[in-house]
Amino acid sequence: MEIFKQTNFDFLGKKWPFIIMSLVLTAAGLVSLALKGGPKYGIDFTGGALMDVNFIKRPPAEAIRSALHKRIAGEVEVQEVHEAGHTQEALISTGVRDETVQAVRGDIESALNAAFNADSGGRLDINSATETALVDRLRDPLQRAGVALSDDGLQALAKAIINYRETHSGLIAGLDQLSGVPGVTPQALTVLKQECFPGSYAIRRVDIVGPKIGADLRQQAINVVLIALAAMLVYIAFRFEWIYGVAAVIAVFHDTIITIGLFSIFNKQIDLTVIAALLTLVGYSMNDTIVTFDRIRENLRLQRRGSFSEIVNLSINQTLSRTVLTSGLTFLTAISLFLFGGPVLNGFSFALVVGIIIGTYSSIFIASPILVFWRNLAEGRRKNYRAPAVDSRLRTVPKTVKTAK
Repeated sequence: MEIFKQTNFDFLGKKWPFIIMSLVLTAAGLVSLALKGGPKYGIDFTGGALMDVNFIKRPPAEAIRSALHKRIAGEVEVQEVHEAGHTQEALISTGVRDETVQAVRGDIESALNAAFNADSGGRLDINSATETALVDRLRDPLQRAGVALSDDGLQALAKAIINYRETHSGLIAGLDQLSGVPGVTPQALTVLKQECFPGSYAIRRVDIVGPKIGADLRQQAINVVLIALAAMLVYIAFRFEWIYGVAAVIAVFHDTIITIGLFSIFNKQIDLTVIAALLTLVGYSMNDTIVTFDRIRENLRLQRRGSFSEIVNLSINQTLSRTVLTSGLTFLTAISLFLFGGPVLNGFSFALVVGIIIGTYSSIFIASPILVFWRNLAEGRRKNYRAPAVDSRLRTVPKTVKTAK
């Protein structure tokens, strides 16, 4: 399928605005990285805890941060989630030391309870209670209230309450909501109100990574990216010529540097999902570049008329439909993930959106001009080459000898 037929755009003639833009983005990213001391790594690489907390009514981020600082030393970040269906959620991240990795969840919960569940009166928080804790708490009070339940019946009641809670984003705003749960009779509901209370928040997800594991993951991620670039350089140099491999790797390295720089400029964290996105972009951009290079090689074999620059322009125009279709459809998918994927996929989708845009134009305006520059440089060297000068005495034509008549 071709949406552009027999186009004749002068892509190489328009390369300088894109090259200048790349230089500006690269410089801005490197300056941002230098000022911030490098990329902002997530807990996957630095070690720490990330907790997704859903509140019945979310307090201000500063109130959450202040409450955590009373119990937890070091940097604490609180990010409010402003998305449909997540209006009361907050992402809490904090660094941890080796000796506190196992206790970090307890520290965060204690800080949140002290600040936002202070009036519990010794009752059980039904929004954080496990099934076992609920059974143990209700067994004796239910018997005293005359609610006859066997152990199996009590476990079924606790399980029904937990299931109801999980189907309501992990939160029960008021205990009267449980009146419709199977097994919750008016007597049982009265006991629940005496023994339990609806906490102001529920923990939806907790990720904890130790500092040593994070450092190992960071080094492995760097090694994987470098190995991928080296392997692609070898492959393209073998399939085409070494300069094709160099041009392709420079373009891909350019894409990676700009993407990481934009993460620094927008203060976004780099975690394992972002590394996965970067590796995806390395392969995507490299594939796009190889398609263009392959068409250049075919046109050279056909010995088309014109300079090398004209052949490169022709090849880019011939692959334009393929580039627009693949890049456009992939971009639509990536932008959908970015807009609707939620906070967990935000870094991954941001890397894809940025990488697809940069990777598409780098194949045309970065990799191809490098080939043209090298070919022109090589041809200039050949033209400047001259055969050794011949001694002028050897070039002297002998005078004609007249013969006697």
